[in-house]
Amino acid sequence: MPLFLIPSPIGNLGDITYRAVTVLQQADTILCEDTRTSGILLKHYKIQKSLMAYHQHNEHLVTGKIVAELQAGKTFALLTDAGTPGISDPGYLLTRECIRNGVQVECLPGPTAFVPALLQSGIPTNSFVFEGFLPLKKGRQTMLKKLATEERTIVLYESPHRLAKTLREMVEHFGGSRQAAVCRELTKMFEETKRDTLEALSAFYEANQIKGEIVLVVQGLD
Repeated sequence: MPLFLIPSPIGNLGDITYRAVTVLQQADTILCEDTRTSGILLKHYKIQKSLMAYHQHNEHLVTGKIVAELQAGKTFALLTDAGTPGISDPGYLLTRECIRNGVQVECLPGPTAFVPALLQSGIPTNSFVFEGFLPLKKGRQTMLKKLATEERTIVLYESPHRLAKTLREMVEHFGGSRQAAVCRELTKMFEETKRDTLEALSAFYEANQIKGEIVLVVQGLD
């Protein structure tokens, strides 16, 4: 039976698709990055199923078992905390092993945070590169130097406590005049998007601490 990759809402629970709810209702087991987080979504849609934790700390240990159960006829659905499995979230390893072992994998379309951020940034969308999270230490400066010469629009995920540092480093490597957008808490109550130059955004977030999930969109090199 197939493995279903189920995109989950990035904030507003109403953003899940009808099809995703149906697949979750029919699955034998739902794999969850965090059973507590997924439990909120499942309770909202009155879905009661067997849940199994599947995250970056145990995926290497349990992937083989899951593949074996899929081969034996069970249906699994994978939910990460928010967005599409495999996009800066667990999902790639299990997908790869399913394909290697002849197990069908089907990814449903649905929420991914970087898409609405890119579209509402006001920065060109015809060609872009998504880099997920920047390296924390090793390779960070090398990556920033590489991205400084990137001609496509650059899309990144960032945490609120590292945002000011990242913007400061981008001003150093990219220059301060590039247009950028900081999109925070997309689809949630306190959603906001700030658009300005890297220099102006850097100054703002040095002076203002924020919370929430962040997508950073930066204009490519002209």
